[in-house]
Amino acid sequence: MNTIEALKEKLALYERIFDNINAGVLIIDAHGYITHFNEPYGRFLNLAPREQIGRHCTDVIENTRMHIVAQTGKAEINHSQRINGQDMVVQRIPIKKDKKVIAVYGQVMFKDVAEVRDLADQLSLLKSKVQLFEKELFDLRATRYTFDCIIGDSDAITGLKQEAAKAATTHSSVLVTGESGTGKELFAQAIHNAGPRKRHPFVKINCAAIPRDLLESELFGYEKGAFTGAGAKGKPGKFELAGKGTIFLDEIGDLPLEMQPKLLRVLEEKAFERIGGNRVIRSDFRVICATNRDLAEMMGKNRFRRDLFYRLNVIPIHIPPLRERPEDILPLARHMLKRIAKEAGRPAMRIEKKAARDLMRYSWPGNARELSNVLERAMYASGSGTICPADLPFTPASGRQVSGRRSKPSLKSARDEAQITAIHQALAQTGYNKAGAARLLGIHRTLLYKKMKKFGIRLTQDQAPDKI
Repeated sequence: MNTIEALKEKLALYERIFDNINAGVLIIDAHGYITHFNEPYGRFLNLAPREQIGRHCTDVIENTRMHIVAQTGKAEINHSQRINGQDMVVQRIPIKKDKKVIAVYGQVMFKDVAEVRDLADQLSLLKSKVQLFEKELFDLRATRYTFDCIIGDSDAITGLKQEAAKAATTHSSVLVTGESGTGKELFAQAIHNAGPRKRHPFVKINCAAIPRDLLESELFGYEKGAFTGAGAKGKPGKFELAGKGTIFLDEIGDLPLEMQPKLLRVLEEKAFERIGGNRVIRSDFRVICATNRDLAEMMGKNRFRRDLFYRLNVIPIHIPPLRERPEDILPLARHMLKRIAKEAGRPAMRIEKKAARDLMRYSWPGNARELSNVLERAMYASGSGTICPADLPFTPASGRQVSGRRSKPSLKSARDEAQITAIHQALAQTGYNKAGAARLLGIHRTLLYKKMKKFGIRLTQDQAPDKI
């Protein structure tokens, strides 16, 4: 094979490669005239490629800027160009020799901007999921609730663990009810971690903690520019992030009435749209809800939809308060005290017999959460490795919390003691949430702060809702 034949064969190979690029490609000279035009681009524009050679690019391609790039010498990467009624993504790259433009390479991706936008949405969702997984991983280093974390010897707890274990094997909705502090989230996580979705996200949202005007965007997500303050790239919602996993709707009884039909539709269809979007998003998730509200009473007052209740209450799990299962108090207290001492970097502590009896006699209006708080306070109050009755911040016979003050019997001291008891009980019942306690007491939050300061009432730790 001589040199000319070798060059012809090499040129033929380059032409085949050029015509098999899966994109529309053309090349112009420094003056804007077409020198190369591949077959895929010809099919897309319904033009004969060879007939376009020698024509000016502006006579062949609508809205082109190839000739401008030839003049400026500046590349234009991933720009949008309307061609044949579609917004296409194009590249325009100058080819230089001795710092002068001798040609411009142009490429049109055979995907319109909408398809690229979908790809960007998918990348955004993946980024959000990675952030969620990172947070979950951080949290799991500290705790991961399973059925082994549910401590108790009572028949009630034993039976509940069996019911919850059965629920974990299904994909049905679960409604966990019980007073504040009984450990509803603990059960929810245990069900998720024992089920077939355990390798996928457990996404939590507190329906009472998010302002009404933000709740819909948190649940369903939003597109960019959907409302004032919306992120520049949009944001996936909790239902989208919970795909293949579990979404835990805590405090479902506080869900605004206007949001309830929207939630019902999503639960039934497993499909929704982001705020400001028109694309239907499908997500395979499991729903677990929790509330300390009486939903039956709320339905009677038309504050909770019956159809939503029936959709959520497929598998009901009711956790009885601690006062109804006193045999669980000491095993739970010993388990908590061991954990609290370890987290505080202290040696293991024991509970003296009289103190154990006092714990058993107390009514625990704040349930397991209050027990955890009391034990932590007692641990710091104790001067030894044993918790004694004097270390406990309540009077067990009356079930009243005390401030540690001593005063002579008087009407004022009796009134103060009544206020102290009411404040402690309100704090316990609201999960040590001061704003919630103030509402329960019917006073302004500022007044509650003043009374807590006056009586020396201090909280030793911030307690997360329904965690024990």
